[in-house]
Amino acid sequence: MAWQVWLAFFGAAWVISLSPGAGAIASMSSGLNHGLRHGYWNIVGLQLGLLLQILIVAAGIGALLASSALAFTVIKWFGVAYLVYLGVRQWRAAPTEVSADTEGRGRSAAALIARGFLVNASNPKAVVFMLAVLPQFLDPAAPLAPQYAAIAATMVAVDVMVMTGYTGLAARVLAVMRSPRQQRVTGRVFAGLFFAAAAFLSLVRRGTTV
Repeated sequence: MAWQVWLAFFGAAWVISLSPGAGAIASMSSGLNHGLRHGYWNIVGLQLGLLLQILIVAAGIGALLASSALAFTVIKWFGVAYLVYLGVRQWRAAPTEVSADTEGRGRSAAALIARGFLVNASNPKAVVFMLAVLPQFLDPAAPLAPQYAAIAATMVAVDVMVMTGYTGLAARVLAVMRSPRQQRVTGRVFAGLFFAAAAFLSLVRRGTTV
């Protein structure tokens, strides 16, 4: 991949990662509920889901997903259901006592990784979007594997930085939300964001882009 092409993709990766979406909401929710250090496990899961999306596009399965109404619909509604589930959990989350050892409480690292992975892996819209965008930065005359590796490394590095920012921002909210009422209101705001993301995903039709 030529330096100029990589630089253009680097800029595009920032735009993609900074765009509000389910991953950003999941990161802020994790920061709010678990703090920055423990919330990192959610970011690990998000990156595993992102790598799966890139692998799907690289393997050519993304084209099948884009052309198959059934496959797109099944994955889309699984994603919608999962976002609604996360919203319900956030809405029903009980307030916690905020102290120096608050970080690390709650869900295990494995559960947060699985949650982050499912948030990204269950979004067919993102796969179709990548299928439309990534080929623009590829040189078909050159070996594709190194180019996809460079794309994956760049996207993951940028997304880790962005999601760390979202998680850290919400963790700061956790530090000042000490009363049960404040925590309950904040939690329900994030629940509403999950519901909104689910509603938005439910309206996506095959062939549309982000």
